[in-house]
Amino acid sequence: MKKGKKYDAVAEVRKIREELSLKYWGHPDLLLKDLKAVRERYSQRLKDARNH
Repeated sequence: MKKGKKYDAVAEVRKIREELSLKYWGHPDLLLKDLKAVRERYSQRLKDARNH
């Protein structure tokens, strides 16, 4: 990595992926619950955007 780089997007994605894998590894029920919550939240946003 270059020393002059202030933000490294690839490193950030790797860090996030590692955190999520630790959270969800061996807990598929938690993963499905969180995915369902996200799906509901964004479908509501989509409905709101279509109505305005």
